[in-house]
Amino acid sequence: MLASAPPVSAPDTRGWTVAKAPGAVPLLGHTLALWKNPLGFLASLPAHGDLVELRLGPKRAYLACHPDLVRHVLLSPRKFDKGGVFDKARQLLGNSLSVSRGEEHRRQRRLIQPAFQPAKLAAYTNSVAADTARTIGSWQPGQVLDVSDAMHVLLMRVAARTLFSAGLDDSTTDEARECLRTVSQGIYKRTVAPVGVMEKLPTPGNRRYDESNRRLREIVDEMIKARRGHEGGDEDLLSILLNVEHPQTGERLSEAQILDQVVTFLVAGSETTASTLAFVFHLLGRHPEAERRMQEEIDRVLDGRPAVFDDLQDLPYTKGVITEALRLYPPSWLSMRVAAEDVEIGGHRIAEGTMIMYSSYALHHNAELFPDPERFDPERWLPPRLAEVPRGALVPFGHGAHKCIGDVLALAETTLIVSTIAGGWRLRPVPGTQLRPQPKATLEPGPLPMRCEPRHRKTKDTDG
Repeated sequence: MLASAPPVSAPDTRGWTVAKAPGAVPLLGHTLALWKNPLGFLASLPAHGDLVELRLGPKRAYLACHPDLVRHVLLSPRKFDKGGVFDKARQLLGNSLSVSRGEEHRRQRRLIQPAFQPAKLAAYTNSVAADTARTIGSWQPGQVLDVSDAMHVLLMRVAARTLFSAGLDDSTTDEARECLRTVSQGIYKRTVAPVGVMEKLPTPGNRRYDESNRRLREIVDEMIKARRGHEGGDEDLLSILLNVEHPQTGERLSEAQILDQVVTFLVAGSETTASTLAFVFHLLGRHPEAERRMQEEIDRVLDGRPAVFDDLQDLPYTKGVITEALRLYPPSWLSMRVAAEDVEIGGHRIAEGTMIMYSSYALHHNAELFPDPERFDPERWLPPRLAEVPRGALVPFGHGAHKCIGDVLALAETTLIVSTIAGGWRLRPVPGTQLRPQPKATLEPGPLPMRCEPRHRKTKDTDG
């Protein structure tokens, strides 16, 4: 659903600039900058070079700032292996597809890929409109709601139903969300900490983190056991994971592997998509002309009926709105790899074990890649301007063998939910509201109070 763009030069066809990031302090290096203002700090680094050296405590790390170098890293998984945030995420996600490495990752992806074939996606999204209608059915004209909180509740329901058919009850949904909030914040703090001592201390924060981690996996395990006890549900994701076999060996996922995968899909399918939706509605509320154009498209295509999977191809401007929100506020705002051997990148030799980072936030806010990068402009993603976007400049879901396996499903769900809500409601920011993105394990919007205004939609029957 995210359109491709023309290729750019290969990594070895230009002279690369390598620089050291300014502002390092003794002992801590750039850790304080990554704690205090990570988004601003990262977005400032491409101005210094294509490859920028950082210090995380005593350790040296590099940020790849040019899209060609980022692609080089992501398309060379044998040279640049997963590490950093992925190691911390294992505490929650086990050895699932999103954090596994090397041959184990290739084996898991081969097993799980059939669950994300295009023919399966329409079935997964069958209940999205109903879940969305349930959410907005309680809204009242003039009501003020925290759209971030509302979207997280909705997406937890959607992700659970995609996985388990029956979904989660309201109390379990709320508990799982609270657990996710605690774990998400803890993973990032543990990633940028210069040493790993603090996370081992019995502090109240560490105890909350450990308990939330344990309880979330327990909730998922209970749902898997309950699902095993019932026939049917052939169209949910769990049924496919329970029955999938390797095409050559006949190997199946173990109990532990299924638990790890389901936890991963529940986290990724709820947290990242919910945050994207909250950012979308905030941006639309601040840009009424873009909202009007999107609503006209939705009215023309749907004429008041719920959106279904087959409608997605007919909603290009709506998808442009979502893509632009992903550019401005990418969920995976910072990612990391580790050099698996002594390697060369950008003409610079890097030792085995060195951390290589890339920031989709920094790429997406680079004025050399996106003119006027802070402006919300959905038309960037429509012809003819789409052809102007350099290849590799947009990476909200990663790239290559480790690209998010559920990216198409997430975009489909996002488009269906935006279409359903925007068909009947406008959401207006409460005066004085300021967006303060919160960089955690994923990029979150924080509280976004908005006022609900019902739309008086024109239909095809009343237009003429």
